[in-house]
Amino acid sequence: MKMTIFAAIASLGFAGAAMAADPAVGVWQTQPDDGAYAHVKMVPCGSAVCGTIQRTFNASGEYKSENIGKQLVIDMKPDGSGKYAGKVWRPSNNKIYIGKMAVAGNSLKLSGCVAGGLLCSKQDWQRIK
Repeated sequence: MKMTIFAAIASLGFAGAAMAADPAVGVWQTQPDDGAYAHVKMVPCGSAVCGTIQRTFNASGEYKSENIGKQLVIDMKPDGSGKYAGKVWRPSNNKIYIGKMAVAGNSLKLSGCVAGGLLCSKQDWQRIK
C-alpha cells in the first residue's frame, strides 16, 4: 500500500515538473492588433497551456484595457514537439477561433482560423520573461 501511494505521489511530481518545463510557459508580447498590443502570461492549465492578458499598450503607452485578466489563449494542448492546438480569443471582435501555436526558443507563432482552417490570422510573439 505504501509503495502504491509513493508511486502515485512520485508520478504527480514528475508530471508537474514536465509541465513546468513547457516551452510556452512565460510572459509574451503580442503583435499590435487594431493599434494595441499586450503582455500575455502563459501558464499550465491542466494538461494544456492557457494565456491571460496581463498588461495592454497602445501608441500612448500602457493603458488599462477592459481585457486585462481575460483569457486569450485557451486550452492549448502540446503535442511534445513545441506545437499546440486549442483555441484563441480575439478581443477586437470578441470571437473565439480554432488555434494553433508553435514555440521555438523566445519566439511563438500563433494562428487563429475559421472555416475549417481555410481563413487564418497569424501573429509572431516574443518572450518577455
